[in-house]
Amino acid sequence: MKKRWCSIALTAAMVVSMAAGSALTVSAEEEITLRVFSNLPDRKNGQGLVEQMLIDEYMEANPNVKIEVEALDEEAYKTKFKAYAMEGMPDVVNIWGQPSFLDEVLDAGVLAELNEADYADYKFIEGSLEGFKKDGKLYGLPRNTDVAVFYYNQKMFEDNGWSVPETYDELLGLASTITEAGIIPVAMDGGDGWPMAVYLSDLLYKITGDYRETVSGAIANGDFSDPAFTQATQLLKDAADAGLFQVGYDSQDYGTAMNLFTNGQAAMFYMGSWETSMATNEDIPEEIRTNIRVFTMPTVEGGAATATDIEAWNGGGYAVSASSEVKDEAVKFLNFMYQPDKLSKYGWENGVGMSAQDQSEYMTGEETELMKQIVDIVSAATSVSGTPVNDCGPSAFKTSIESEIQSVSNGTTDIDTFLANIGTACK
Repeated sequence: MKKRWCSIALTAAMVVSMAAGSALTVSAEEEITLRVFSNLPDRKNGQGLVEQMLIDEYMEANPNVKIEVEALDEEAYKTKFKAYAMEGMPDVVNIWGQPSFLDEVLDAGVLAELNEADYADYKFIEGSLEGFKKDGKLYGLPRNTDVAVFYYNQKMFEDNGWSVPETYDELLGLASTITEAGIIPVAMDGGDGWPMAVYLSDLLYKITGDYRETVSGAIANGDFSDPAFTQATQLLKDAADAGLFQVGYDSQDYGTAMNLFTNGQAAMFYMGSWETSMATNEDIPEEIRTNIRVFTMPTVEGGAATATDIEAWNGGGYAVSASSEVKDEAVKFLNFMYQPDKLSKYGWENGVGMSAQDQSEYMTGEETELMKQIVDIVSAATSVSGTPVNDCGPSAFKTSIESEIQSVSNGTTDIDTFLANIGTACK
C-alpha cells in the first residue's frame, strides 16, 4: 500500500511538474517583442503619427506583443539600414520600392518573401506592387502614391497679387518679384541632394513626356549626353541663378527648408505630397496651415508634357526581415497594418497624402482643401513619370547625382562635367 501511495504521489508530482513546464513554455511563446525600424521620427504628426496609431492598436489587440520602435530621419535611417543589413535587421523595416535602394537589399537576401495572394483584397492600386518585386516575387508593400509638388501660401500670393505660374518661365519670373517683397520664393532642401534630384526629374519629365527609356539607356551605358539631360540641368541651374531658392539652399536640410515655409518666410516649398498633413499640423500657425495650397511643376516651353503629366511614383513602404526570429508575428503585424481600413484609412483621415491603396470610400467631403487638391491632381493626371531619375540606377549612381547636384546648380561644376560624372558612376 505504501509503495502504491508513493507511486501515485510521484506520478502526481510529475504531472504537476510537466504542467508547470508546459505553462512556462506557452507563456514564453506568447511573450513576443517586435522591433520596428522606421524613417518617421515625428510620432505626433503625419505618417509617423499614423504608424504609431497602428502600433498602439496592434499591441492593444495583442497584449502578448510588445513593439519597440527605432525611428530616425531619412538620411540617418539609410545609413543605419546598411549597418543592420550586415549585422541583422529588425523585424519590420521601412523600405523604398526603387532600384537604387531595393536591388542591393534583395541581392543581400535580408528581406523575407511575402505571399502576394494574401493581398488580393487589400485594394492596392494597379501596378503599385511592381517596384517591390524581384523575379516575380514580392518582398514589400508600398505605403504611398507620391507626387512632386510646390506647396504655396495662398493668402500670401493673393495679398501680393502673385499668380500661380503655368509655365516654367513664369515660375522663374516670380523669383525677383517675391524676393523684392522681402520673402524667399521657394524653400529648397538642397543639402540632402535627393529633393533637387527629384526637381531635375520633374523638369526632365516635362521636357520628354516619358523619360523611362532615355534614363534606362543612359544608366546602362553610363552616357548622359542626351540633350534632354542638358536642358533639364540647365533649367535647374536657371532657377538657382534667378534666386528662386533661399540663400544657402545647397547646404540646408529638410527641416530648415520646411520651417522657412511654415514660418511664413518662404512663399513656396518644393517637396512630396506626403507633407499634406501640414494643413492639419497645429504646430504650424493657423493663418499659414489653413492657406497651404499646391501646384505641380509648370510646363516647359517646347516640352512634350502637359500640365497634367506629373512626376509621381510609389515610394516608401514596409518589409519583414528574412532573419527575424518572430517572422510569423512580423508578417501578421504587416498584414494588420495594410488592411484597407487601417493604414490607408488612417492616413487619409490624417491628411498624409495619397495611399498606394484605393481610398475613395473614405472621402467625406470634409477633407482639407490641400488634400482635395492632391486628389484632383492625381485624378486628372494624364500620365505619371514613375521612379525619379536618381532612384533608377545603382546606389553608386544615386550617391553621385545627389552629392554633385548642388555643385552644378550653384555653378561650381559645369553641366558637362556633372553629366559625365554621374555617367561614370554607372560603370
